[in-house]
Amino acid sequence: MTQEPFTSGYTCLPEPVLTERTDALRDMMRACRLCPRHCNVNRPDGELGACRTAADPVVSSYGPHFGEERPLVGRMGSGTIFLTNCNLRCIFCQNCDISQLGEGRAVSVEEVARMMLELQRRGCHNINWVTPTHQVPMLVEATRLAAAEGLRVPIVYNCGGYESVDCLRLLEGIVDIYMPDAKYGDNAVGEQLSGVPDYWDRCREALTEMHRQVGALELDEQGVATRGVLVRHLVLPEDMARSSVVMQHLAALSADTYVNVMAQYRPAHRAREVSAIARPLSRAEYRAAVQAALDAGLRRLDERRLLV
Repeated sequence: MTQEPFTSGYTCLPEPVLTERTDALRDMMRACRLCPRHCNVNRPDGELGACRTAADPVVSSYGPHFGEERPLVGRMGSGTIFLTNCNLRCIFCQNCDISQLGEGRAVSVEEVARMMLELQRRGCHNINWVTPTHQVPMLVEATRLAAAEGLRVPIVYNCGGYESVDCLRLLEGIVDIYMPDAKYGDNAVGEQLSGVPDYWDRCREALTEMHRQVGALELDEQGVATRGVLVRHLVLPEDMARSSVVMQHLAALSADTYVNVMAQYRPAHRAREVSAIARPLSRAEYRAAVQAALDAGLRRLDERRLLV
């Protein structure tokens, strides 16, 4: 069975528009306000803020990935580019070697463009930017270069959910699929576990903007995502994630919001410093979060990762 290849929205944007977006995003780095932390450091001059990243891309690894959600993986995998460092400080991060300890290497924008084209050539269904928030100017520039060489698959923005709406607006028409975490429905928990005082306020705003841009998740005839929002919610012990609050907001955006209710929590990194999350998740806690999603009216739940 044959099907017309999907063409991403960024291929429809004139090259000068992509250049303008890149310039605007790079300008935001001069007194950095790419994320809600607003560190105000001059990253092009080498100053470092909370993300510990200057103005060059830093990549940990890239390649086809088959551990992502089913709508991203399809038959040929999601073309992931794991970006080094992060704008959050999650004490339970399971990828802390990349996000907190800086495992990776500095590369050029041109090299990132080549990575994207290689992943497309290998048959990946999308280009999946993992933790892109603090590197988005470089990624948009790489997309412009890759699009000129034939890149056409969807772009996935796979982020921690702590996003600037001003930055997201510059990604409209470039990003096809937003895949944010919705970590906690409580600002105080966000400060305790991720080191930011306003996580839920900013996450709500970001989710609303993402949904405005691309809507609910759309799938092609093979069940592969082409556009829309896919939300991840990692259930935490003792309801530290405030799952019912998160689910109610997602349902208010759309009952068709696709939500991966994730059960694979384990006390990684520094999690044992907080007694409430110093143990694995229980089955009862996971089931309560799923029930909260159902009670909120959400109709598209991915529950496949019940590993407890």
